[in-house]
Amino acid sequence: MLDLLRNRFRQRTDPVPMPATSASLPPRFRGRPAVLEASGADASRSLPVIDLGCSVFAPEEFAEGSRVAAFTIDYRMAVRTREALVTSTGEVELAAALDAKMRALLGRSLRLRSVAAGSCGGCEAELTALGNVVFDMARFGVQFVASPRHADGIVVSGVVSANMREALEKTYDAVPDPKIVIAVGACAISGGVFRESAEATGIPPSIPVDLWIPGCPPHPLTILDGLLRLLDKVR
Repeated sequence: MLDLLRNRFRQRTDPVPMPATSASLPPRFRGRPAVLEASGADASRSLPVIDLGCSVFAPEEFAEGSRVAAFTIDYRMAVRTREALVTSTGEVELAAALDAKMRALLGRSLRLRSVAAGSCGGCEAELTALGNVVFDMARFGVQFVASPRHADGIVVSGVVSANMREALEKTYDAVPDPKIVIAVGACAISGGVFRESAEATGIPPSIPVDLWIPGCPPHPLTILDGLLRLLDKVR
């Protein structure tokens, strides 16, 4: 343990400040897409409607003949409603905070139970990264717990397959009221690339969602920014 502490002080790795600056992300990072202004022969073309809830952030999604949308390095994409993820400009209305009563009940901490409901493991890897020294979400009072009975809400990833739907619903029911639900990744939001498959359309309507975080998978900063906006710690 002493060796670990010595190495930690020697490395002097500071957590990413929040809100983070764009300089902390590499140029190849694919963040919120922005629609480009068409010119010349393309000026009469209608701009695409982008559904970030279905997007896997591949260039082919926004290219039809000539590209009219491009990726930015803006990691901020978490929203409060499913409809807010559908945009014709690339701009989205970022998540608003929970109401004052709910924030008062949660206090200064947030305990979450992660539910992988038929996932490839990508979103879970990014959720795990939130606990390392780079992102360190515990500094904001946010932690994952092992039991839904000890949680303030659940974080759902994956398409919610037929074999996982009942498990998800039981986990949701086990969380004491009041509770919050966070959808992480395209699969949990819409089924992602599997949305044409039977019963693979993401979180069922029976479970109300308070925060939608798009991506395939979403970057840890996208997840952390959404959580802090929900708690009114980032404006």
